[in-house]
Amino acid sequence: MPARKTSGKKAAGKKSTKTSAASRVESGPVPPYGDPIRKAIARGDQREMKNVAASARKYIADVQAALDQLDSAMQKSGKKK
Repeated sequence: MPARKTSGKKAAGKKSTKTSAASRVESGPVPPYGDPIRKAIARGDQREMKNVAASARKYIADVQAALDQLDSAMQKSGKKK
């Protein structure tokens, strides 16, 4: 497939979505360690605190589900011995 030719100019009306590193808050999964939670509290940003709390709750739920699977596998393997 041939490569598309571009003029090198931005399309009219489009704005750049880039932000400076200092003005953006890192996002994505955050393990529920105390440090990220405490830092979010210290910054006082309600949206960030809600995001960190949701991320931590999801992480804990995923870990709990994995532990439940591990317990089940251990019980099954214990019966086969």
